[in-house]
This record gives sequence, structure tokens and C-alpha cells, in this order.
Amino acid sequence: MKYFFLFLTFFFSLVGFAQNEQLAQYYYEKGDFEKARIGFEELLLNVPQNTQYFLRTIDCYQQLQQFDIAEKAIQQRLDKYKQSYLLVELGYNFQLQKNQTKANNFYDQALERIKKTPTEVYSISSSFERKVLLEYALKSYQSAIAVDANNNFNYQIGLIYGQLGNIDMMISTFLDEAFVNPQNSVRIQNQLVRFMVDDGDANFNDKLRKALILRTQKNQDLFWNHYLSWFYVQQKEFEKAFIQQKAIYKRNPESLSAIINLAQLAIDEDNQDAAKEILSFVLENTKDLELLIQANSYLMNMKIEKSTEKDYAGISTELANLLSEFEITPFTLSLQLTQAHFAAFNFKKPEEGKAIIKKALELRLNEYDVARAKMELADILLYEEKFNQALIYYSQIELDLKNDVMAHEATLKAAKTSYFKADFAWALKQFKELKSANTQLIANDALEYFLLINDNTVADSTQTALKQFAKGDYLLYQNRNEEAVTQFQSILKSFKGDEIEAVTLLRLGEIYEKLGDYNLALSQYQIIIDNYSDGIYSDEALFFLAEIYNKQLQQPEKAKPLYEKIIFNHQDSIHFVEARKKFRQLRGDTNL
Repeated sequence: MKYFFLFLTFFFSLVGFAQNEQLAQYYYEKGDFEKARIGFEELLLNVPQNTQYFLRTIDCYQQLQQFDIAEKAIQQRLDKYKQSYLLVELGYNFQLQKNQTKANNFYDQALERIKKTPTEVYSISSSFERKVLLEYALKSYQSAIAVDANNNFNYQIGLIYGQLGNIDMMISTFLDEAFVNPQNSVRIQNQLVRFMVDDGDANFNDKLRKALILRTQKNQDLFWNHYLSWFYVQQKEFEKAFIQQKAIYKRNPESLSAIINLAQLAIDEDNQDAAKEILSFVLENTKDLELLIQANSYLMNMKIEKSTEKDYAGISTELANLLSEFEITPFTLSLQLTQAHFAAFNFKKPEEGKAIIKKALELRLNEYDVARAKMELADILLYEEKFNQALIYYSQIELDLKNDVMAHEATLKAAKTSYFKADFAWALKQFKELKSANTQLIANDALEYFLLINDNTVADSTQTALKQFAKGDYLLYQNRNEEAVTQFQSILKSFKGDEIEAVTLLRLGEIYEKLGDYNLALSQYQIIIDNYSDGIYSDEALFFLAEIYNKQLQQPEKAKPLYEKIIFNHQDSIHFVEARKKFRQLRGDTNL
């Protein structure tokens, strides 16, 4: 019992201590520095070695302009613990009093400590950076390198150059570090990407491109071709990235996997011309069965995506010929699934599609390929309005591949199945969970449907309009575009002025765009912009409108102000970064 009471006493003291810390932090963040000072002083008495409490206490003194008290406390701590970073704190205390001479004296003393003991650089440079004394932080790292050339702080120095706005030195330092230590390339690239999408320096992309080209010319190491290819991919200039990948392959023809990946990126960005050129190169330069099948699968899927009914017979023959050439094996599963999907969704022969998949499932497939085949089978069952059977297969995939991207995709499709059959309560629950999915595309898709169901349920508890809208979406899923147009037009007539109107206009615009009727698409998006400028679909309407003018109609001057509206009025839009980049390109800010 004695130990029990001791334990309780210790437990409650910990709880009380944590609450005191939270309270002190609360006052600090609120700007009530007098109360925060009292709180942190008390905490520091209990844990005098705690650096965070000490720095917060000093900051409170300085905010209250109690500089003498701050100086005394820092000096006492320096005398006791001999921590070199406290010299920076002393200097900063004088800087706040506009005594720069004394401040610089202490900063210089800190630098001298580094020259004697280079390991002091970590605490001293961190202290300089916290105070935004970037020039001194830079000198800290440079001092440590001067003492021992084996000290490598290129990454930290590159970051500081970036903060100082010295873009040329930042790029040079980062690229030097990437070459010497390739293991740091990814985090360096992450930093470079931040500057690529930043408005801080409109010439950054051009400077980086020139720096990389210069290195490829001066140094024949393939490292720089890889880096330049990466840069062009970030700019979505896949043709230029392909030139670099070809140069790499010609000097090191071991693998075409990087080139295949580049084709996939081009497909994802709807740059089919670049993708076809890349895949043609793969077909000409490999005898590897897996690569040949993969390249042909990509090419067939692109052909199907852009096809019309008059193309179907030729595509069907081409698919049959490819499967005859490469045979029905686990290696050709992608072609078999393409053939099945084409039969069901384009030729409107779902039974034929299911037969192809069932035959494929008899092959010796791995767990992942079984899931792929089941996914396609479920998609066809959904096409046939066999909702419950489709849900069974989607559920199997979720169980078999827990936490995999394909499992999340199956969950999304299951949610859409519930949505199509007007089971909105269950669909809403699933979409809500998927909003936080790791895959951005799935999360965005889930968010779109969550908002659609939620907003239109609030606006109409009977969900009458929503049921009609879900029916239109289902017709789209079945590739019955003309019937979907009729359905959505009917909704506009029956529910004019209702919540459902804006998203219906958006859907119609998307269908017309898909059908190549750009003028009709423009008219739908324009109505949203004119009448629903405060709604959740206005940013999408602006972006889609701009994209049509920019890409399809080649009228950049009409696209430019639309991108600009997204930049200034829709900073939280998922299209914001792309709109900003496109706007800058059209304005001629960068030579990309």
C-alpha cells in the first residue's frame, strides 16, 4: 500500500507538471509573456538542465525587454554548463538592444569555438539559424570545414544559400553534394522541387536547367543525364527527358525499365505523343518478353482511350493478334485484361469479357495478379448492374491485399458501387474514410464524392436529385456517354437552381470535352463561373476552361487570366500549383 501511494503521488505530479508546461506554452503562443515567464521559470526550477525551458524563459525576458535579467541568466548558464551556443544567445540579447558591436563580438567568439572544437558547429549553427542569423550560420559550417575538410555540410549550406536568396550558390552546392553523395539525391531533389513551384525566383527553373546542362557537357558521367532527365520530368517535358534517357541507354544498354517508367509518366500526364515515341523505342530495342508485353499493353490502352466505334473492329483484331503472338500465359495478363475490358465496355459484350478473365484466373497467377483479374471481373459485374456480386470481389481484394494501394482502389470502387445503387449512407461512410488515403488520386476522388453526397443530402433530404445524378454517373461508367448527356440535361431542367445544378454542369462539361465538343464544354464551365463563383466547383471550372483554351484551342491569351484567377482566388485548390506553373509559362517568366 505504501508503494501504491508513492506511485499515485509520482503519477499525479507528472500529470501536474505536464499541465503546467501546456499552460506556459499556451500563454507564450498567445503573447502573454508575463504569465508565460512565470510558468517557464517554475518549470526550469524543477528541471534546470532543460534547454527548451531555458530558451523560452530567455525569450520571455526579451519580449518583456528585461535584457539585463536575460543577460545575467545566460551568463550564469554559460559559466555553469560551458555550452558554446550560449555565446550566440548573449550576442543576440545585445543585438535586440541595438548594440551590434557587442553582438558581433559574441558571435565571433562562437565561431572561434568551432575552430578549436569543430563538433561545436552543430549547436552553434542551430542557434544562429533559430535567430535567422543566416550569414553567421553559413560561417559556422564554413569554419568547421576549414578545420577539417572531411566535414561535409553541403546540404545545410545549400539550404542557407536558398534562404539568403543566393540561388546560383544554392544550386551549385546542392548539385555538388548530390554528385559526391548520391544517397542524398532524393532529399536534395525534394528541396529543388520546392523552389520549382515557388514564386520567390521566377528564373529558378531556367538556372537549374542551365546548371545541369553545363554539367552534362563538362562531365561525361551518366549521373548528370539522369539528373537532367529528372528535371525535365518535373517540368512534364517528357520528350526532353527521353533524349537524356536515350543517351543513357546508348552508353549503358542494360535495362529499359527507366524508359518504360518515363512512358508511364507521359501517359499519366496525357502526353500520348511522347508516350508513343518512347514505347516505339522500347519495341525497337528489346527482345525481353515482359517489356514487349508491357509496351504493347500501354500502346493498346492509349489506342482504346482515343478510339471511336469505327476503330473497334481493328483494335479487337490487334489485341487477338498480340495474344496469339505472345500466347495466353501469366506474362500476358495485362493484355488479357485489356481485351476483357474492351469486350465489355466498348463492344458491349460483358459475357465475353468475363469468359476471358475466368480463363485467366485458371493460370498460375501470383496474389497480386489474381487481385488485378478479380478487379476487372468486378468492374464488368458492376457494368452489368450485378452490384452485390461486384461488391463481393472488391471485398475479397480488400482482404487479400490489406493496406496495399490496390486494396484502397477496391474500397473506392466498392464505395462507388454503393453510390451507383443509391445506398448513399454506406457510400458516404466509405468515402469519408478514404479521404485520408495515402494515394492522392484516391483521396481526391473520395473527397469529391463525399462532398457531392453530403452537400446534396443537406440540400435535399429526399435525395431525389442525387439519385438522378448517380444514375447519370452510372451511365458514364458504362461508357454510355450520349445517354448520360440526356440524363444530366434532364437534371438541369428538373432541378434548376438547386444545389445539384453546378456539379451537373461540371459533369456535362467533362463529357463534352471527352467527346471533343470543346465549345459545348466551354459553355458549361462558363455558366459555373458566372453563376457559382463562390461554390466548390468554381476552381475546377476555371482550370478546365483554361486547359481547353491552352491545349485544345491554342488560345493562350484566353487561358492566362483563368489560371491567374485560380492563383489569387483559389489557393486551396488541388489545381493551384499546376495553374501557377502554367500561368508563369504563358506570361514568359521562365525559359522552361
